Amino acid sequence: MKNRLRLLIVALYIVGMVPCIAEAQTPGDRSYVSFNNITGYFPLSANNKAAPIYTGEQEYPGVIRAVRNLQADMMSVTKISPKLLSGKISGSKEIVLIGTIGKNPAIDKLIQQKKLNVNAIAGKWEAHITTVIKNPLPGVAEALVIVGSDKRGTIYGVYDLSAQIGVSPWYWWADVPVVPHKNIYVMPGTYTDGEPAVKYRGIFINDEAPSFSGWAKEKFGGVNHLVYEKMFELILRLKGNYLWPAMWGNAFNDDDKLDPVLADEYGIVMGTSHHEPMDRAQQEWKRYGKGPWNYETNGEVLRDFWKKGIQNMGSKETIVTVGMRGDGDMPMTEGSNIALLEKIVGDQRKIIADVTGKDASKTPQMWALYKEVQDYYDKGMRVPDDVTLLLCDDNWGDIRKLPKLAESPRAGGYGIYYHFDYVGGPRNYKWLNTNPISKTWEQMHLAYKYNAKQVWVVNVGDLKPMEFPISFFLDYAWSPDKWPASRLDEYTRLWAAQQFGKQHATEIADILTLYTKYNGRRKPELLDENTYSRINYNEFGNVVNDYNKLKNSAQQLYKTISPQYKDAYYQLVLHPVEACANLNELYYCTAKNKLYAVQGRSVTNLMADSVTALFKKDAEISNYYNTVMAKGKWDHMMDQTHIGYTYWQQPPVDKMPDVTTIDLPTKPQMGVAIEGSAAWWPDEKSKAVLPGFYPGQEGHYLDIFNRGQGTVNFSIAALPPYVNVEPKTGNINTEQRIWLNINWEKAPKGVTRVPVKITSANGEKITVEVVINKLLPLNAIGFNENNGYISMEAAHYTRAISSAAAQWMIIPRLWPHIDWSDADSGNR
Repeated sequence: MKNRLRLLIVALYIVGMVPCIAEAQTPGDRSYVSFNNITGYFPLSANNKAAPIYTGEQEYPGVIRAVRNLQADMMSVTKISPKLLSGKISGSKEIVLIGTIGKNPAIDKLIQQKKLNVNAIAGKWEAHITTVIKNPLPGVAEALVIVGSDKRGTIYGVYDLSAQIGVSPWYWWADVPVVPHKNIYVMPGTYTDGEPAVKYRGIFINDEAPSFSGWAKEKFGGVNHLVYEKMFELILRLKGNYLWPAMWGNAFNDDDKLDPVLADEYGIVMGTSHHEPMDRAQQEWKRYGKGPWNYETNGEVLRDFWKKGIQNMGSKETIVTVGMRGDGDMPMTEGSNIALLEKIVGDQRKIIADVTGKDASKTPQMWALYKEVQDYYDKGMRVPDDVTLLLCDDNWGDIRKLPKLAESPRAGGYGIYYHFDYVGGPRNYKWLNTNPISKTWEQMHLAYKYNAKQVWVVNVGDLKPMEFPISFFLDYAWSPDKWPASRLDEYTRLWAAQQFGKQHATEIADILTLYTKYNGRRKPELLDENTYSRINYNEFGNVVNDYNKLKNSAQQLYKTISPQYKDAYYQLVLHPVEACANLNELYYCTAKNKLYAVQGRSVTNLMADSVTALFKKDAEISNYYNTVMAKGKWDHMMDQTHIGYTYWQQPPVDKMPDVTTIDLPTKPQMGVAIEGSAAWWPDEKSKAVLPGFYPGQEGHYLDIFNRGQGTVNFSIAALPPYVNVEPKTGNINTEQRIWLNINWEKAPKGVTRVPVKITSANGEKITVEVVINKLLPLNAIGFNENNGYISMEAAHYTRAISSAAAQWMIIPRLWPHIDWSDADSGNR
């Protein structure tokens, strides 16, 4: 990667002649905007007057669109909109001059006169400079100049200023409010964000029914250019440049003829997904194709079909997908061979050359090694060197293949297709964000280090609710070196501050990190009552307690934040926490209902009622998101079903888990269950023995429960002073958990067995044995055996041996535990 350009020029301002050093504003960069005036600052908008904006008459339409959005952004912040002018510059002491090298005569003249130094960006990809120039033109005392090396470079410079003045890229898509300010000043200096590390950086709208498609139909009449204009703007504000459009029942180039025209005008590079070759959507084949999707038997029809795709593409910026998979994202027929597939690519490239009138290598192309296509590559299939090889993950966030470090560079390079959303076996995951950025970092860091950086595209499903990981994916693609693993927590805080301000940024960042960590260990669609253990290590209970604790924190903060932030906070922070806490508890109560029914606990029916109530609550949470939050702006975005999966595909409607109800005896009866066993006493005839107690470990529990109507009164006989039990007596209508802990200072050495005798008021007696293991000293170091197991995290090593070829690093927050270790190895 070319080194990121940092500070180019430092201008000294008068007060103390202190240099103003800053970078462009993405999370983690210093601001060059101030809302307070200091001598030497440029008044962008001050004293109820905004500096007019000048552009060239020949400027790219996409740049003009971005500038008009800047006008609207300044209006949102200051209630004053600057004038937008072109042509002769006159009548203003301070101006904003925006343009692309070669497209703005005033900027070109400043370059020629050496008043504007663009050596650092000239000829670069998507680079820009923002700088303040004194006396740039006759009659102009000062100009804020935003100049781009190309169309998108200028656009990024414009949107960078929008972010600097406080307009989040997510202002529309997540209802992030704008903080008003009376005045805006720009500090003297020259600012840049260099070139992107990854050339094409984008998202894939996919699996978009029922949520995205239902929302788009209600709000825009369908997935049309009105929707895509919002999406194009978002991508550019996030410094992305690439899009695979929605394709479930949709055809971007065919549904709305303005779609591709506006994409090119905005500056978005378009593509089609991994199984839609030659810039034609799958739906187009369904509409216009004749005969089978089979090149051996229907090649002439397919070539004509593909030719039309390249003709429609014209000169619009596009990366053409080549190759062929089976129809509908399926493998090719069993008899397909490498020679045939290579012929298909060759024929496709001939079509590209014939239609464009230039060598096929001049048109960007990619071949996606997705699923079975990677097998073809591994068996020897090859494409021309100028075609980008799009490597893929396994649909679950683990990249399957990377280039060898010693390989000769390809002209087309390598790219990555990654997933935040997936439909397919063994199961879909579509509903909520389940992607910790530490996991994304770990995989995309490998991609970057192994030089897979021509294209990064990520499947984001409905776009919402993937706002946070989308931001990180695109920010990291721009500058991986800026975000080492050690700065991931900082990134999350800064992203939270960008959306909600600094006051609560740390708390919000902690919530974002924890809920994605919790979701990352088990995606919601894969949950059921058997996911976690109900009887061992209090696993299921701990999962639910973690989520409920997080939910309580998120709800308390919701009550505290300013009203204008509540809609954004709900969709970005609170909703996924509430929804997932509720879902985990629903399955926990289902698990308890099933176990308790077997044990005959009187609480069985209450657990069934809890499942019913939590299932209803799930629907209420989705309904609030759809119809109440933001006054129903995002209706249908939470229509995705997620309860009741029986195989890989989503259920047609959410279905409550089956529950059991039981009839209770009229008289109370005492039962006892212990941690680590599904049995209950006195039904079980073997001895009741709790898991062993070891120094440094948590205590263990037993449950005393009522198996009938009425009340069970119990008491626990006196125990040695080193065994602590709470509570020792009680009156139980349903159940009571009893915790036992050891005072290790008082406990005898060796292995000690202590009977815990439980008696009910009507004379029932049950004994549970406690086994205390004090064979090791209390201050023993290391990871010691506990009930036959030794467990340690990889990050808790004694020694880590690295070399020039491989290094170990700790990646904070990498799920499912606190820390993990990762090796960058040349043998991968």
